[in-house]
Amino acid sequence: MKRIILVAFFTLGFNQFVNSQIDFGIKGGVNYNSESIEEVQTDIFDGAKSKTGFHAGIWTRIKLPVIGLYIRPELVYTQLSNEVTYLNKGIKTTYDFSKVDIPVLLGTKVFGVAHIFGGPSFQYILDSDFDIEDLKDVNSDGFSLGLQFGAGLELGKLGLDVRWERALSDTESSFVDSNVGGNEVNFDTRVNQIIVGLSYRF
Repeated sequence: MKRIILVAFFTLGFNQFVNSQIDFGIKGGVNYNSESIEEVQTDIFDGAKSKTGFHAGIWTRIKLPVIGLYIRPELVYTQLSNEVTYLNKGIKTTYDFSKVDIPVLLGTKVFGVAHIFGGPSFQYILDSDFDIEDLKDVNSDGFSLGLQFGAGLELGKLGLDVRWERALSDTESSFVDSNVGGNEVNFDTRVNQIIVGLSYRF
C-alpha cells in the first residue's frame, strides 16, 4: 500500500513538474519582406517591391535546466508576395510563394514580462508562382535556412513579438520563359523579413 501511495505521489509530482516546464499555444501575424528576387541570369525583371504577407502556426516552449533559459520550437505556415516588373511585356506582376517555417529559438525572460530570443529557422518551400501566364510553373528548391532573432512581451496568456529574419542560404528558383527562346531562367528567392506576431498560450 505504501508503495502504491509513493508511486501515486511521484507520478502526480512528475506531471506537475512537466506541466510547469512546458507551454504551448497558437500564433499568427504579418510578414514584411524585403526584395526577394536576386541574381537573375537574364535581364527580364525589375523592381521586386516588397509586399506584406501573413503567417499562422503553433508553438511550444520548454524551460531548460539552465536558470532562465527556454527553447521554443514552432511550426508555421507563411505566405509572401513581391511585385516585379516583367520587362519583356512591360507589365507588373506579383510573385507569390508559400512555405513552412520551423524556427528553433533559444530565449530568456527579462523583467518578468519581456522576452529576447534567437535561433535558426528551417524552411521548406511549398509553392511559388507568378501572376501572368508566361511565368507559370516556377520550380523552387525545397529546403533553405534562415536566422531569426527578436523580442516580445507576454501579458497573461497573450504575447506579442517582433522578429527580424535573415536568409542564410540561397533558394534557387527557375522557370522556362518563352520570350527568351524557351530558356530556363534561374534566380534566388531568399528573403529577409520583419515579422510581427500575436500568440495565445493555452
